[in-house]
Amino acid sequence: MTSFRYAGYNIRFRTPSILKKYVEVKSWDNGYIVVMADYDGMGITEEYIDLVPILQNLYINPKTFLKNIQTVKIGNYEQ
Repeated sequence: MTSFRYAGYNIRFRTPSILKKYVEVKSWDNGYIVVMADYDGMGITEEYIDLVPILQNLYINPKTFLKNIQTVKIGNYEQ
């Protein structure tokens, strides 16, 4: 699972079981994230995450939710 935390929200979504960790955030563009991800058996690969459809499926207005986010960083959080 991947978790995106912001403004009191913890939005989690499924990721492949072979994902070991995210290595680097390359870019952020209003809900579209490009990251480098380390996969078991594949190594480090560029990955793309689009938060807009995830937010829409949760009935969260993406325009309102994303408007104040300037940067995204990788963090390790305990459940």
